[in-house]
Amino acid sequence: MTEKIAVRDVRVFDGRTLREPSTVVIDGPTIGSDPAGARVVDGGGAVLLPGLIDAHIHLQSRETLEQLARWGVTTGLDMATWPASRLAALRDAPGLTDIRSAGTPAIGPGGPHARMPGRPADSVLRTADQAQTFVDTRIAHGSDYLKIVLEAPGEGGPGEAAARAYVEAAHRRKKLVVAHAATPGAFELGLDIGADVLTHVPLGAPLGADIVGRMVSAKTVIVPTLSMMETIAGNVGRPEAFAGASLSVATLHAAGVPVLAGTDANAAPGAPAHVEHGSSLHHELELLVQAGLPAIDALRAVTALPARYFRLDDRGAIAPGLRADLVLVDGDPTTDITATRNIVRTWCGGIELTSA
Repeated sequence: MTEKIAVRDVRVFDGRTLREPSTVVIDGPTIGSDPAGARVVDGGGAVLLPGLIDAHIHLQSRETLEQLARWGVTTGLDMATWPASRLAALRDAPGLTDIRSAGTPAIGPGGPHARMPGRPADSVLRTADQAQTFVDTRIAHGSDYLKIVLEAPGEGGPGEAAARAYVEAAHRRKKLVVAHAATPGAFELGLDIGADVLTHVPLGAPLGADIVGRMVSAKTVIVPTLSMMETIAGNVGRPEAFAGASLSVATLHAAGVPVLAGTDANAAPGAPAHVEHGSSLHHELELLVQAGLPAIDALRAVTALPARYFRLDDRGAIAPGLRADLVLVDGDPTTDITATRNIVRTWCGGIELTSA
């Protein structure tokens, strides 16, 4: 159950800066402004963060939501869940991680994703003529945004004409398009077709200045999933390949490309690597800082920025009227990003959980 709570003596990271100690009111599922009649919780000078947002997860079950919430992840942006009934059953769980989802993504007929077990037959996008019906069906089944899995040309992913038509069809319906782009060829294709968000950053050679410049000009957003890319590099015996991915993130951030924190957390059969839900987001923040982001920018990458670029206007900051998704941590994560792991309390929609 929700109640009215006044969390006093907390230093608030509001999605932009760390403020002086103050009181934050939780009034049911939202942040309020009047502490009258509230139960008082002493924050003891700890830092209060907006609930963390993982911008790339894969749902499995209710246990996924529980695991995410235990680690302060109050919003999960899912990139592939089907059927629609399974997705619907995981939405709006009181006191647990709130989700948005792409539903069933579009894939090509011959890429690695087409060989993953259980992939629905209607996920294959073959021609441009299919695109609008494909998009409209996904929206009817509850997709909040659309995802397309790109491969390098000739590697079995959707062809450029079909992929471009898919993006155009989604934009006609005012939906964002997230493009899986884990290789240099797929990454460039994602820019060619006008995807809004590219997820993953290629291993190996860093992205060239031309690609970075195109991302800046197109205002493309990146979710690099460094946790996944680091794991893949280790699994294939090429840990040095991760250095290029990390350098790409540093270059993109320095150029002004919005960098969002997302992990690709999953336990899916056939996935190139498995990444733990919840705890991996804290590792992702550490990898972003190691790549060169200041700690405060890493915090923005997991709060205000994903809320902004995924059009979640009711979260990502701490202000009256927004969702009461809050994480209280010991230490100062604006200077030491590892402090996000020191969770004292978490509220999902105003309902308190126990710490990780």
